[in-house]
Amino acid sequence: MNRRDDFPVFNAHPELLYLDHAATSHKPQQVVDAMADFLANRYATVHRGIYTLSQLATQDCEDVRGKVQRFINASSADEIVFTKGGTDSINMVARGLDSLVDKSRTQIIISEQEHHANIVPWQELCKHGRFELIVIPISEDGIIDLNRLEDSLSERTAIVSMPHVSNVLGIINPIERIIAMAHDHGALACVDGAQGPSHVGVDVTALDCDFYTFSGHKLFGPTGIGVLYGRYSCLDQMTPSQFGGDMIETVTFDASTYAKPPLKFEAGTPAIVEIIGLGAAIDYLSSLNMDDVHEIEADLLKYATDQLKQISGVRVLGDVR
Repeated sequence: MNRRDDFPVFNAHPELLYLDHAATSHKPQQVVDAMADFLANRYATVHRGIYTLSQLATQDCEDVRGKVQRFINASSADEIVFTKGGTDSINMVARGLDSLVDKSRTQIIISEQEHHANIVPWQELCKHGRFELIVIPISEDGIIDLNRLEDSLSERTAIVSMPHVSNVLGIINPIERIIAMAHDHGALACVDGAQGPSHVGVDVTALDCDFYTFSGHKLFGPTGIGVLYGRYSCLDQMTPSQFGGDMIETVTFDASTYAKPPLKFEAGTPAIVEIIGLGAAIDYLSSLNMDDVHEIEADLLKYATDQLKQISGVRVLGDVR
């Protein structure tokens, strides 16, 4: 079967060759249909209504939470927080970091390889004076300098946050080793997984990371929906940064109490339709033979790299095959 036929955009633009998947992916018909069907036939708010449509919509969304859990092999669906996207997920971790680490831990470590979504949230946090930002250099080939990382890690390190796959260079980082290095020094490990689930697969239990973030729109799903995986002990301890709506357990004019994770971090009405689309996208991605996908990607990479190297003055960064 030609998978190109699954995507309506290619029917509208038969001549289109789309090479911007690192920024966002187009949507297969299965995702479009799932969202349209939910909007037309089953739409209701979630977690708040006792009427049938609301209960069904709530179950649909919680089913997707379980689907995400299985997709990334988390220990529990309660470790899956729905967010606005990967950037929002990283911001949540940054805003909650102070509640997670001892006051003696004052350093945040990232690398020169980062997308700015994994730079600016930490920069903003450091403006308050509690933390300082340490940036690990990369080689001319784009490789994170693990020796410099080891030299920078200490009992002062609060968190190491680095990408699973480079957004710019496409390099697959030795993220398991980076996580282990962070943990060896008692630090937390956060993985910017924006490019991970649709290319290399994700097993957060095997990675042993404390946080893993990604967006729906880069794995065939809609915009406006992302995931923050958090180790439950971290989520339980971490303070939320947005308030009201679904994250409330009880409220009076004197005080309020918050729900347990994951609802604790899902303030307001969630992106219900987008959650449904994310579930359909995961179904679609799971239906692919990833060995075939990796073979096609490798062939395309080799062809593109070989052709680019024939152009005078062009230097290919991240060519680490």
